[in-house]
Amino acid sequence: MRWALVLVVGALLAGCSAPSELGGGDRALVAGRTYVVTGASSGFGRGVAEKLGTYGANVVLAARRGAVLEEVAANVRAGGGQALVVPTDVSDAAGVERLARAALDRFGRIDVWVNNAAVASIGRFEEVPLADHARVVDVNLKGSIYGSYAALRRFRAQGSGVLVNVSSVEGRVPVAYHASYAATKSALIGLGAAINEELRQAGLGEAIRVSTVEPWAVDTPFWDHAGNYTGRAARMSMMDGPEAVVDSIVWMSVHPEAEYPVGWKARGAVLGSRIAPRLAERLAGGVVRRAQFEEAPAAPVGPGSVHEPVAVGTGVDGGVRARMEAERAGR
Repeated sequence: MRWALVLVVGALLAGCSAPSELGGGDRALVAGRTYVVTGASSGFGRGVAEKLGTYGANVVLAARRGAVLEEVAANVRAGGGQALVVPTDVSDAAGVERLARAALDRFGRIDVWVNNAAVASIGRFEEVPLADHARVVDVNLKGSIYGSYAALRRFRAQGSGVLVNVSSVEGRVPVAYHASYAATKSALIGLGAAINEELRQAGLGEAIRVSTVEPWAVDTPFWDHAGNYTGRAARMSMMDGPEAVVDSIVWMSVHPEAEYPVGWKARGAVLGSRIAPRLAERLAGGVVRRAQFEEAPAAPVGPGSVHEPVAVGTGVDGGVRARMEAERAGR
């Protein structure tokens, strides 16, 4: 109840508005622009890629699952856009550079780069294998650094561009049992702020923008992909659907803001972290503990997609809320 009160008060103070689908004028701005989207085989990345296709964008699709990317590419083309599939592990700096070159070779320029690819391992910090912690840093932080480096060099050469980094509310309110993931998402907020200041000092602050998007917990395949060492199914309470985050990422590509929490819960949590950070962390930690260790059903332990891609979870929505509702109905 206390956490819900913090969210409601934060929402009232911070405002509840969120971007919706682009209007006609903005859609015209997207048409023909070239977007590189990492993590495009599911979740936010797939949703953004397919939405961009309906707006007539050129979409360069990057993820480890090449066969799934071909499915996404077919949907992008069916929606009216153009698509290029470039299977990429973003933890490989050379691979990310090849991704950028492939985009330029095909479309001539890169207008927007979306660093969305991410992995996670859930569990008590010392019970998650050290190799998993290191891999989370390699993908989430180093992968976004590699992508930002490739994008910014092209943006400076052409004189314009937008970089969108997908962080999380956990970057502002670190969540227990998600330690490495929260650390990388916090680092992305710092990365974006530092780059924006460099661009401002260079007189490029209006031509080249970095936007950091911060979703609340969202129902995507993330939960089925995450490494899980809790012995229970991975989940969170009060999850949002992915649609608002997809729309926000696309919106930030046209109307970039330095930092954008998505929705009233995210805005409330971020505000709460600024007013009373320790209280926000304690309340969030309690919510996670109950959802993950007390309410979730038993599940096998394993690394998920942290080190190697998995076959499950190729949609935008993860179906976790439906499973949780079915569990509650069966009790």
